[in-house]
Amino acid sequence: MGEKLTFKKILQEAKSYFFIFLGLAMFTFGWSAFLTPYEVSGGGVAGAASILYFATKTIPIGATTFVLNAILIAVAWKVLGTKFCVNSLICTVVMSGFFALFQPLFPKPIVDDMFMSVIIGSAIAAYGIGVAINWGGNTGGVDIIALMIGKYRNISYGRVSLFSNVLIVGASYFVLHDVQKLVYSFVVLLVFIIVSDLVIDGYRQTYQFMVFSKKNDEIAKKINTNLHRGASFLKGYGSYNHQESDVLLIVAHKTDKRAITRIIKEIDPDAFITISKTASVFGKNFDNIKI
Repeated sequence: MGEKLTFKKILQEAKSYFFIFLGLAMFTFGWSAFLTPYEVSGGGVAGAASILYFATKTIPIGATTFVLNAILIAVAWKVLGTKFCVNSLICTVVMSGFFALFQPLFPKPIVDDMFMSVIIGSAIAAYGIGVAINWGGNTGGVDIIALMIGKYRNISYGRVSLFSNVLIVGASYFVLHDVQKLVYSFVVLLVFIIVSDLVIDGYRQTYQFMVFSKKNDEIAKKINTNLHRGASFLKGYGSYNHQESDVLLIVAHKTDKRAITRIIKEIDPDAFITISKTASVFGKNFDNIKI
């Protein structure tokens, strides 16, 4: 059976979605208010949608973003799973709605200097995406393409994502025929990568938990049931009290970090926990070794 739905659980979910939507609002605001008025694009589906808008002057970015993401989600449904695709669809609807709200409000740049507008806009947008991802959100787009290719080919996520984004940004030149705007679009891509990585500590960051508690068995069972994550018991021996004890070892993605910490705190507030970042994790439910 799944976890019982309680008011506290509902409140936690509401809090997560609040920050996801806030992050998406920041992303679309930065894009619409600072980048679009100068006809500067970026990577991802939003970048492709911007290029189409620059070419036609009529098709809104929000509408194109929704259609492209909806197609990708439909294609990826069986490959990436229902949970991922439903989450992507919710975020897509919200993001498209924010684009529809913000784009008409900023027909002209709100910062006169084009370079500063590009830096500010891409930083705000990247920070917003980082916040959304930190709270379990997902913007789909290039992520879906990269994850699908990674399922069937020995190609890393980063390589596919970078190639796709460079291709999208490069395509803007054939619409605008402006080298300066092309260069600024690559600046957007660079700032976006740097800022978003700073916010989310690496897109595929994983953590290793070591839990010292007399209730480790109960903690492990709840993590297994609620998060469908595995855990291992290691044998420990205290140098001070000279007693044997079980040490619970958990390796998890960043998206599960808050939930695991919450479970430990609920079951044993006095547990001794160490949490460390891992450079890479390869194996079941994580990455395959890619060259």
